[in-house]
Amino acid sequence: MSSDAPAPVLLSHRVPDLGALELLLAVARHGSLGRAARDVGITQPAASSRIRSMERQLGVALLDRSPRGSRLTDAGALVTDWARRIVEAAEAFDVGAQALRDRRDSRLRVAASMTIAEYLLPGWLIALRGERPGTAVSLLAGNSAAVAERLLAGAADLGFVEGLSIPEGLDGTVIAHDRLVVVVAPSHAWARRRTPLTPQELAATPLILRERGSGTRQVLDAALAAHGGLAQPLLELSSTTAVKGAAESGAGPCVLSELALGEELSSRRLVKIPVAGVRLRRQLRAVWPSGHRPTGPARDLLALTAREA
Repeated sequence: MSSDAPAPVLLSHRVPDLGALELLLAVARHGSLGRAARDVGITQPAASSRIRSMERQLGVALLDRSPRGSRLTDAGALVTDWARRIVEAAEAFDVGAQALRDRRDSRLRVAASMTIAEYLLPGWLIALRGERPGTAVSLLAGNSAAVAERLLAGAADLGFVEGLSIPEGLDGTVIAHDRLVVVVAPSHAWARRRTPLTPQELAATPLILRERGSGTRQVLDAALAAHGGLAQPLLELSSTTAVKGAAESGAGPCVLSELALGEELSSRRLVKIPVAGVRLRRQLRAVWPSGHRPTGPARDLLALTAREA
């Protein structure tokens, strides 16, 4: 193909916009530019200007104007017939697009790490139901790695994770902050300590831990990496409830989100043990596939998390 060939003229530059075509159809219906202008909600001077602009664009006269009204020329009648088909097609397009939006808004698929799913999401979803009672919500609770996999596979519309950073392939925003705490049963020797644990003591002690891939485990691994790293776990369990149950039984210490321990700490079924010299705070994030900002119910749920933060 020759490089000297003229650049193609875009169709949008040759075809009048829908507003102009709808005005022309209104003139055909009413036989009056003034009544047509009122019909489409603009002033008569604006309508006259729009018709003249369309005539220049098409290169033909569309109306014969007289004191008795405006009559379509032969070319105007032909253009009006074409305009009717275009407007009808646009209306069908709009109906179809609305159907797609309705289908999108009829469901919301959420994937969330365990702590957020159990202790934060219920309140957010109740608030969302007040705003969108017709939206059916499904929730998958798993570790942060599973949440990322589900989002990247297109099986969730919005995710929530607890790790140190946004997983690869996702965008996100911080929605809350959380702190990990060390807890033991009241019968454990640590419950009688007078001084905080050192990071080295914590790292050297076999703990009851969440599985690898969980946000809790990621934060703990990173926090203790400079202090010898985690000892071989006493137990690795896949749910917060299971970890708490094992610790309550006296099996050993565990490290969990403070959000998950309110009832156990207030009833003293578990006792919090201070740790000095190590940072166990983390950020909780909403996440979604890179370049695909949440829309519809997912956008509304994300707005609710910001409101509650």
